Amino acid sequence: MISKAFSKIKLPLLAFVLAAFFGGILIALSDREVLPLIGSPWKFFTAALHSAGNAYLALFQGSIFDTNLVKHGSLLSGFYPLSETLLIATPLILTGLSVTLAFKAGLFNIGAQGQFIFGAIGASYIGFSFNFPPVIHVLLALITAIVFSAMWGGFVGLLKARTGAHEVIVTIMFNYIAGFFLFWLLKTKVFLRPGGLINPLAPPVHDSAKLPQFLGSDLRANAGIFIAILATYFVWWLLNRSTWGFRFRAVGANASAARTAGISVAFVTTTAMAVSGALAGLGGAIQVLGSEFALTTDVAGSFGFDAITVALLGRANPIGTVVAALLFGALRAGGLTMQANTQNPVDIVLVIQALIVLFISAPTLVKFIFRLRDLKTGSTVVSKGWNG
Repeated sequence: MISKAFSKIKLPLLAFVLAAFFGGILIALSDREVLPLIGSPWKFFTAALHSAGNAYLALFQGSIFDTNLVKHGSLLSGFYPLSETLLIATPLILTGLSVTLAFKAGLFNIGAQGQFIFGAIGASYIGFSFNFPPVIHVLLALITAIVFSAMWGGFVGLLKARTGAHEVIVTIMFNYIAGFFLFWLLKTKVFLRPGGLINPLAPPVHDSAKLPQFLGSDLRANAGIFIAILATYFVWWLLNRSTWGFRFRAVGANASAARTAGISVAFVTTTAMAVSGALAGLGGAIQVLGSEFALTTDVAGSFGFDAITVALLGRANPIGTVVAALLFGALRAGGLTMQANTQNPVDIVLVIQALIVLFISAPTLVKFIFRLRDLKTGSTVVSKGWNG
């Protein structure tokens, strides 16, 4: 069982090792103190190794644990970087699951960004407009976010099912619509902050709507990570243990055969996009209720687009998506510390992410580099998209 599980993660693991290796080379070559030593091979090698090692040490300190923080507080304060990693990874898990679920149904959901925005809008409105008891307030805000984003995503599925419009084109356009709608919405009377301020910033959500911080008030990690884990289990159960999951996978594998077997492809397409939208919107809600606390035009950041990379790295598997989201959260959280401590640009992190995706999408290259014969690449995770 262990060997079987390892065979499934071997490709992502080796892709990460290769990305870290080539990223280290890039870090060393960009160091001004390393290049002048190229005439002395041994000094050049040791200096390059030292430069890359310091950069990755800073990356670890910025994403997992920093002993320097312990000196100024308790042991728990040293895990502040891990708290930031979890904070960033939580929306990535949910948006990644959104793309993963769509992949399984034969759809390419590029619209997680727009669905994320609609979830954030719903959660923000309930969060600052009403006063409820703490638990009830959070639940109502999350449910509203799920409904808003499910409708937004489901409309894409309905358009594809009824008109044949390709979901990639539609979701890309819907991302623009959602972004500009948010910009307009933040200038309306309902979402304006008290005092007549016209800057695009919604009122902060009430304390009763905020997600609780489970590591103390000094660490920003909140209960959203547990919601993301529950969502991961739900997606795994839905895809592998439910009738609807079988229908999703059947349509994703071959829509024509599924239609012949009596499965309503149109209904499955609409439902799959609605559930995908709900997952992305849940990520938007957690972003507003757990860390931002106020809706802004930049609330979605790049979570919706990074979700595609996370889903690819996770091989369209719910558990793999969680691991990929945690990895990307760590890279993003640690990148700033790496830049501050070693003067290496934070863009190195983006290069490493791109290299991971490159090696994941080219398993033959990984097999060639490591001289492997038994590397299982798994089934393709890229949606057909045109299968009706």
